[in-house]
Amino acid sequence: MSFAGISFDNGIFATLTDCSIVLAVVCLIVSEIIMNSHKKHYPVGAKIKKPAFVVILHAAAAILALPLVIRIILSCIGLVTDDKEKFFSTIKLLGQGFGFSFGIFFFTIIFSLPLGLIVAAGKMSKIKTISAFFTVYVSILRGTPLMLQLLLVYFGPYYLFGVTTGNIEIGPFNYRFIASIIGFSLNYAAYFAEIFRGGIQSMPKGQYEAAQVLGFTKMQTYFKIILPQVVKRVLPSAGNEIITLVKDTSLAQVLAVTEMFTQASALASAQVSVMPFIVAGLFYYLMNVTIETILGLFEKSMNYYS
Repeated sequence: MSFAGISFDNGIFATLTDCSIVLAVVCLIVSEIIMNSHKKHYPVGAKIKKPAFVVILHAAAAILALPLVIRIILSCIGLVTDDKEKFFSTIKLLGQGFGFSFGIFFFTIIFSLPLGLIVAAGKMSKIKTISAFFTVYVSILRGTPLMLQLLLVYFGPYYLFGVTTGNIEIGPFNYRFIASIIGFSLNYAAYFAEIFRGGIQSMPKGQYEAAQVLGFTKMQTYFKIILPQVVKRVLPSAGNEIITLVKDTSLAQVLAVTEMFTQASALASAQVSVMPFIVAGLFYYLMNVTIETILGLFEKSMNYYS
């Protein structure tokens, strides 16, 4: 690879990069050894100030890593500048795949969150039959691979009931896409159910007693008093699952849904280039950063006691 007529794959720069990586790793190892030795002089749980030499080693490691960072950046620039037409074509095709990924994410959130509340309520039911059913549901959905569940949702209707799903369409969506949404929604509902159940059960008993004294019905107590507080408590945990969902959408490839990762794999194979994977990673990262920002603002807006 070259940039501005300078080769970075061979010669002095490549040797410098390799040596700097080795030295950076050595600095980190030495700093870790010194830090572990330093910790022995402090009680467990105490706040430990880093020795000056450890700080210097960390700074040295960061400086020594710069040639590698420069090489990676220039490689990415080279991927774009070598063939701009191919790059923008890749962006366009991955954008189409991103549309499917976002669709799976969006519909999964729409269906799995309310379904998770229902499952949580069912699991906490005082009727043992209902409670047992939802307990088994959560256990199976959390205890088996999501990929297997997607395949069962897609092929299950045919093998169990003889229903051919190939011609099933709802608007612009075929059954492959629909099966992906069903599979993801059922799976994530089980995880959200456990998060909601933990939040509901963490509420003090006094909240219910106070609501009863004020004349609230059970439904009013749940939706006006308990649920708003539960949402605030479970938001960080639910946010982690939502971010994980963004990355899990790539599993839809097992049903031949042309989401972004499937598109990136096909383009990388056709172009014999890693560029599609880099661009796809950027799409995923930007989507997660956007979601994290939105969740952070939502969490901040609910932090009304601060």
